[in-house]
Amino acid sequence: MRMDGQEESSNVEDVRGMSGGGGGFGIGGRSIGIGSVAVALVAGWVFGINPLTILGLMGGGGGQVVQQPQGPAPAPPKDDAGARFVSQVLRSTEVVWTDVFRESGKTYQPPKLVLFKGQWPTGCGQGEAAMGPFYCPNDQKVYIDLRFYDVLAQKLGAPGQFAQAYVVAHEVGHHVQNQLGVMQRVDALRSQGGEAQANALSVRVELQADCFAGVWASRSQKENGWRLEPGDIETALNAAAQIGDDTLQRKSRGTVVPESFTHGSSAQRVNWFKRGVESGSVRSCNTFEGRDL
Repeated sequence: MRMDGQEESSNVEDVRGMSGGGGGFGIGGRSIGIGSVAVALVAGWVFGINPLTILGLMGGGGGQVVQQPQGPAPAPPKDDAGARFVSQVLRSTEVVWTDVFRESGKTYQPPKLVLFKGQWPTGCGQGEAAMGPFYCPNDQKVYIDLRFYDVLAQKLGAPGQFAQAYVVAHEVGHHVQNQLGVMQRVDALRSQGGEAQANALSVRVELQADCFAGVWASRSQKENGWRLEPGDIETALNAAAQIGDDTLQRKSRGTVVPESFTHGSSAQRVNWFKRGVESGSVRSCNTFEGRDL
């Protein structure tokens, strides 16, 4: 992936040199112990997963208020290559989704992207680096510790900038869902059913975010002039295959329990990402229509 000379976003906040304070991960007025959060931490160290969704925080309610530092956060330094790259990716998502929303008569409000290290207070509770990248709908920010990209390359076999860009695009996909009201509608449905229904809805939310990331990739390289290198798509698809619920369950306990899925199987994740790439259209990303995924 080559993004040489691309614009950078002005919506990146760099709090890596500031103290986030606090420990643990408090949610909804209660503390979640290591047993309950284990699945979120495992999933958080993989590609494109939103741990807040796993913990039942998808949508606008329920997050414990954690005191956040006052005043504007600084922009990242100009000589930080990693920060510059994610800033360029974020800017490319802003261009794409602004155009998509405009085409349907809507206005896109882009998220902030927060670079942190270790832990940082968020609108959804105390964020931890061990959770991997995540989106908080309560404050409409994407959070990432850039050291996650070392895990992406070394543990998942997904090196390269396109795999890194896809991480950001997937989390921005959750913000798009928030802007479109998808998260709010799903959150209401989740409150009406049991665990199995909640899990099934979470799968559809995550697969749609995968598809939205594909739409970004398809449209951005055409509109912004960056280009995919040979093997970029294959690397991203390989990473997506490694983080399907079936693959994770098989590796962790040797068996697969489909009704407990929260993010979809490896084949489903690959399929929905490819749909977005091949169509470049949000209309192709309706994971809530029909029974089969």
